[in-house]
Parts: sequence; structure tokens; C-alpha cells
Amino acid sequence: MMLSFWTWFAAACAVFALLGGAGLLALRRLARLRRRNAALLREVETLNDRLWSLSDSEQRYRSLVEGQGDFIVRRDGARIVYANAAYAALFGVEEADLVGSEAQLPQLAVRAQRALDGGARSLDECLATHEGERWIAWVETVVPGPGGRTLLQRVGRDISARIAEEDGLVQARARAEAANEAKSRFLATVSHEFRTPLNGILGMSDLLADTGLDAEQSTYVQALRISGEALLALVDDILDFAKVEAGRLELAEEPFDIVQLVETVSELMAPRAQAKGIELAAYIAPEMPAQLVGDRDRLRQILLNLVGNAVKFTDAGGVGLSVRRVRNSVEIVVADTGPGIPADRLEVIFGEFEQLEQDSAARHAGTGLGLAIVRRLVGLMGGEVRAESRAGEGASFRVTLPLVAAPGAEAVPIPHWPGQHVLLASPAPFAARFLWESIRATGAAVTVAATAEAARAILAGAQPVTAVLIDHALGDAAAKELAGSVRAAGIRDCLILLSSLARRQFGAPQAAGFSGFLIKPVRARSLYERLGARFPQLLPAAARMRPATPSRRRPLHVLVAEDNEINALLLTRTLERLGSSVIWVRDGREALQRIEASLTGAAAPLDLALLDIRMPAMTGLDCARAVRALEATLERKPRLPLVAVTANVSAADREAALAAGMDDCLAKPLERAALLRWLDHVGSRRSRVLSA
Repeated sequence: MMLSFWTWFAAACAVFALLGGAGLLALRRLARLRRRNAALLREVETLNDRLWSLSDSEQRYRSLVEGQGDFIVRRDGARIVYANAAYAALFGVEEADLVGSEAQLPQLAVRAQRALDGGARSLDECLATHEGERWIAWVETVVPGPGGRTLLQRVGRDISARIAEEDGLVQARARAEAANEAKSRFLATVSHEFRTPLNGILGMSDLLADTGLDAEQSTYVQALRISGEALLALVDDILDFAKVEAGRLELAEEPFDIVQLVETVSELMAPRAQAKGIELAAYIAPEMPAQLVGDRDRLRQILLNLVGNAVKFTDAGGVGLSVRRVRNSVEIVVADTGPGIPADRLEVIFGEFEQLEQDSAARHAGTGLGLAIVRRLVGLMGGEVRAESRAGEGASFRVTLPLVAAPGAEAVPIPHWPGQHVLLASPAPFAARFLWESIRATGAAVTVAATAEAARAILAGAQPVTAVLIDHALGDAAAKELAGSVRAAGIRDCLILLSSLARRQFGAPQAAGFSGFLIKPVRARSLYERLGARFPQLLPAAARMRPATPSRRRPLHVLVAEDNEINALLLTRTLERLGSSVIWVRDGREALQRIEASLTGAAAPLDLALLDIRMPAMTGLDCARAVRALEATLERKPRLPLVAVTANVSAADREAALAAGMDDCLAKPLERAALLRWLDHVGSRRSRVLSA
């Protein structure tokens, strides 16, 4: 039976309807799959891009690290988990050869570890590497590892060049210190060798001065002593310059006689000034205390440099040194009548190796260190120094120092001369003014005349003159003629002022009509003594100016241990004149034997021992140690006073002497006052022991 067309059509439509729904579903599913695959492809592409980026970043990081040349290693315990090429090169292998191994480089040296922020630490170590000995500075940190483990990371840098440079500096410093030490030993030796004969020169001049010399002989002996002290000052300056250069200059704080210091400096420099035909004068204001507290030797060096500089650059006129009290300080002024200093050079001249213009420097050769040392010393003493000048009108250097009066120090004694009238005939620019001030301080009237004619006019005036001072600088003939006028006027006191050079040629002052003479630069105390001899108003103060004689005491037994015969003779004679009985031995071993005999009762007891530090057989220091050990064994009290005598004057020498058991350390040349002080101390102690 044949179906109708429409039946087949309906059936076909139904079939197509069923098939079309499934196809659409399949198509939809296929579209979704295609979209998912596209998303996955995009993710894969993004991941690939990120992997490439990470790989490139790692490559750049690795290149950067390797380019820095740092050594990098990570360890899990002792096992290496990472090492860069630079670290592997220390072993002479590749990175892969180290990973997984426990390889270590031999350690040759290491420095102390240092803690850093964040728990890190640093250390420097010297390693024996494939390329030789290397110093490496490491920084150690803890970093996270796989599985929650912690790894030790070390990052190092080669510092071999820096260590070599440091070692070179250390060696250079050691060589420099050794050179300085050698220089110090050399200077100490030279100082000792100079001071040993100087001790004899100065000491013998003291003994000679005590033998009853006449005035002229006393002048010569004083000149001998001044020359010896000048040489001693040069030796001290050599040592001082080395100390200043090394920054090790130590200042003393001791009482000293300012009047004696100023007079010594002026008398030392006067021959140099007089040889140039110029005058040198000094003045100490009456308000100055007789003693100040400070470093006498440093102040002397300052004065010598300033006065010497002024004399060197002054060709006409003179140089004046004055010392005054200004409030709580001491003001020192050194003025001259030289060419002066340009305003733009007043500060420059205090620099090292600085001098004035070339033509002046050529005529006045020198190192240019004098003023530089002056400023440095003044600064160390807490003071100030400045220069004042006008070109063509001379120059003055003003030093202000905070020096205080010594306890119990009184003003310089001044006589009382009211009603007296002194005529001073002198053309000197500074000496006349200084003498005028010294005489005015006594209450006397004083008139200054710059020429012989002016002096005669004053003599013929209405005001009577009681004494006349005539400066030989007026001229030999003019001075003698003026003395005749003074004698004709009935004036008994007429003194001639002479330089030490002119004194030799002048002859007897009395034969020329003078009652006496004074040596220039004139000391104030000499002026007061000479003029006051005929002034009834003179107070007994002048007697206090004369040196005190040692007080009488029972003879003390003093041991002198000295290998130099001249020094031994000097000490022996000086001690005998001070009332002591002296025993002389030539070396430290003989000294120890004599001291041991006195301590054990086998010989007469000793009151004091003077031990030279440098002696044959046994040094003074070894002898002192042996004596103190013997006293401890014998339980001897009180101890025998031991005083070291040395030509070495450094603080280290004194400390070594005291550490060895010495009670004091005296420097050569020995000062009589220092010996007398110890004799007084020992004598007083013995008196207390005997009275007890």
C-alpha cells in the first residue's frame, strides 16, 4: 500500500526535526569547546610569556651578579646548594662541580666578626685559593630554602688590595715610629753629652765666683756663666723643637724669678746688640711680684726669640724689653727702632718659614721659625701674641700670658728716695725711659737729657742735682767732659753707664772723674745699690736683694756616685761649701757597697746619696732598686734619701728614676738652690729623728 506523499513528507519532517535538535545541541557544545580551548591557548601563551620573562630576568640577575665579581654560596648545613662562577673560580672548578659537595677553602687568618642589622654578620678572612692567598670580606645571612629549611648565604668581596695597603700603612707607621724613637734616643744622647761638660763649666764658674773676685773678674765670670747658659739653652731648644714637632711638649708649673729671667735674657743678648752699635734695655715694673708660677724655660725661649729677632732687624737705635702686670696677666713687650713691618705682613710673619721681603731676608739669614715657635709656645701657655708696627717706625711684639704670682711672693723691693734729684744723660731710646721709670718708682725726681749740652744746662739750673748718670753712648770725650762739669758742681755721685765691650777700653772710671760705673743693660738692683750707697733715705730693702747665705747646720754625710771626675769635683766642693761631708765613689757597684755598709752598721751612716744614672758596673737606677730591696729585707725605716742626677731631662727619665726608687731627679747642670733644698730637707728630718 502506497503511502501518500504528504505522509512521507510529514514523516521526513518529523525525522529532520529530531535530527536538527541534536545537531544544534552538538553544535553548541562544539562552540563551547572551541571557546574553552581558545581560553586555554591564551593562558598557555601568557604562561609562556611569563616563563620567558622570568628566564630573561634570571639571566639578567645572574649576569649582574656575575658582573659584580662577588662570591656567592649557599649551604644547607655544610653541603653547597648553590655557588656562582666567581665562588667556583676560587676552587678552580665549575659551579656544577661544587653543588652537592662540602668543599671548603683552607683558612689562613681571620679577623673578629662584626654584628650587622637584621641578624647578619660580617667577617674578614684570608683563604688559600686556587689563585693564591686572598683576603675576602664576607656578609653572612640566613635565607629561606625549599621545604621550609633555612640556608646560610655568604656574599664575599675581594679586599686583598685594601689589606695590602693597610699593611703597608702599618709598616710605614712602624718605620716612622721607629725613626722617631731613634731620633729621640739620638737627641737624648747628644743632650747628655753636651750637658756633661756644661755641668762642669757652669758649676766651676759658680765656685770661682765664690773665691773673692774683684768687680772686673766677677764680670768676666758672669759672662762665662751667661755663655754657658746660652749653650745650654741651645741644647734645650734642640730637644724642645723635636717635642713641639711631635706634639709632646710638656709645660712646667713651678715658681721662678721673673726679674732674674728678664735680666739674664737681656744680658745674654746685649753683646750681640752692642756689636751692631745699638742699645738693649730691660725694665720690670715695680708692681711685678718677685716670683711667678709657670714654665720658666719656655718663657725664656719666647723672650730669646723675640729679642733676638728684634736685634737682628734693627740697625740703628735700640731694642727694649719691658714686663708689666696688666690685671690678672703679665704683659711682655719687645719693641725696636728697626724698619718696621708692613701692615699686610703682621700676621703672615708668624707662619713657619716666613720672613720679610727678600732683600731683608738676604741680609738677615735665618730659618723663619722663631716667630712660629713663639706663637705656638704662647698658645700652649694659654696666652696671645700680636705684632704692632708702622713701616719705617719700628715694631713691637706684645705677649700676654696668664701667669699668677707664686704663693707668698712679694713685689720687687724698691728703696725710698724722696727729695733726691737724679740727672740722666742718655740718648738711648729705651734705656733712658726705663731708667727714668726705675728711678721715679723710688720717689726721687729724675730729669733726662739727650745731649751733653742739655745736661750742662740742667746742672746750671735752679733745681739742685744729687746724682748723675752719664751714658757712654754720648761719646767717650763728651761723657768725660760732662763728668768734669759734674765734679765742678760739687756732686759726688756720678756713674758712667758702659757696655761690657766699652768697659775693657775705658780704663779706671775714677781716673776719668766718675765715682763708679754700671754695666749695660743696667740692672735695677745694681742701680739702687750704687746710688743708694750715699742716699741716707735708703731702706734696708737692698740688703734683701743679695743672695742668702746657707744657714748653719750640723755636717751631713753625703754619698756622691759619679764617674766623671770634673762633675764629681764640682759636686764635692759645692756640698762642702754648703757644710756637708762628702764621700765620693766612681760607679754604682761601689756606691751600693758603701750604702750597704752604712745600713748594716759596718760604716758611718749616710744622710743622702746622689746617684748619677749613667755609671759603669751598675747604673744609678739599678743601684737604687738594689738599695730599696736591701732596706725591705732589713726592714729599715726611714729610707735613705736617694736623688738621681742626670743630664737627660725628659719626663720619661724622671718617671724611670722615681719608679726605680729615687726620691727626686735633678738635672745637670745642678742648681745650687736645688742641692740646698735637699740638704735642708735631710737636715730637718735628721733633727726630728734625733729629738724623737
